Amino acid sequence: MLRTAVLGGGAAALAGLASPAAQAAPGGRRPGHRGTELFLLGTAAGPPPLAARTGIASALVVNGRTYVIDAGRAAVTQFMRAGLSMPSLTAIFVTHLHADHTVDLFSFPLLSAGVVGAQGFQKPIEVYGPGSAGRLPAGPPPGSHWVQADDPVPGVAELLRLSNAAFAYSTNGFIAEHMGSDMADYLQVHEIQPPASAGAGASATAPEMVPFPVMENDDLKVTAILVPHGPVFPALAYRIETEDGVIVFSGDTARTPNLPRLADGADILVHEAYHRDAVAAIGYPPAVVDHIGAVHTEVGDLGAIGVESGARQIVISHITPADPSVLSDAAWQRAADRSAQKARYRGRITLGNDLDRFPVAKPKTGR
Repeated sequence: MLRTAVLGGGAAALAGLASPAAQAAPGGRRPGHRGTELFLLGTAAGPPPLAARTGIASALVVNGRTYVIDAGRAAVTQFMRAGLSMPSLTAIFVTHLHADHTVDLFSFPLLSAGVVGAQGFQKPIEVYGPGSAGRLPAGPPPGSHWVQADDPVPGVAELLRLSNAAFAYSTNGFIAEHMGSDMADYLQVHEIQPPASAGAGASATAPEMVPFPVMENDDLKVTAILVPHGPVFPALAYRIETEDGVIVFSGDTARTPNLPRLADGADILVHEAYHRDAVAAIGYPPAVVDHIGAVHTEVGDLGAIGVESGARQIVISHITPADPSVLSDAAWQRAADRSAQKARYRGRITLGNDLDRFPVAKPKTGR
């Protein structure tokens, strides 16, 4: 279920976002189709900053339009480093509201809205993300307190509204100099809540369910499903279907039957992973190690997930630990290969790195 929240009176839906799909040409492609490509903008998990990897963010370019999935640390910088065109930015999808997935979300309009040229966009963008959790789990723990206790669980619309308010002086200064406008005029936010029939909520965050629709336009069709990530609700995984293939983003998730159901037959499954032995070797307290294991997916399980889903390729992102001085890329890839071999997964499991690019194409079929 979507609740649309227009942050400013001047915002409007992007042209074409709600339009019916154009007539496909023989062979399944529309006239003028320009292809699909996946970009990993950042691949690190967690809030702590690293020099070697930037925060979790990906982008899909479909027919020359760009769709961002999560906006972690340095997402805007990585967007530009990837050679993507800011005027092509069409929508942003947020999997959940942890800071490592949202810290650069408001940076997109704050730094680029209304800017002329390749660094900016002139039309509103769509943002799709979780609505409010409704309530927090029991607590807070002894010696702690809730932040913003009168509204401790804002959804993505309120997150962006508060961000806009926090930068009011900067924005108003630019407006006074005839150099800016209200960032809210460039955002149309759609808050996602699962269907009531799923029986989900803060106390049952990811029951087994079927995927539900999020949006559809001429470029793609997006569906979502709930995934378990500790007390976080809603935590979403997204399935994005294009003419060239299906790409699924796991978001942050423990092992769940919901994910293979969403990723059924996917061409690329971008899946988070942690490495149990490497995390334990860092020296975290045992409770932290146990927590990471309870809310994430161990790399050794990826092969089985590939078999269960039938995904043709798994790309590892949102990597824990992401510091190559703790676990090298070669060691990560060996763990992924072992996982595939153990499960007899016939697809590829590839460790993702910042600014990696993957063309999206359905397998060729013989006569």
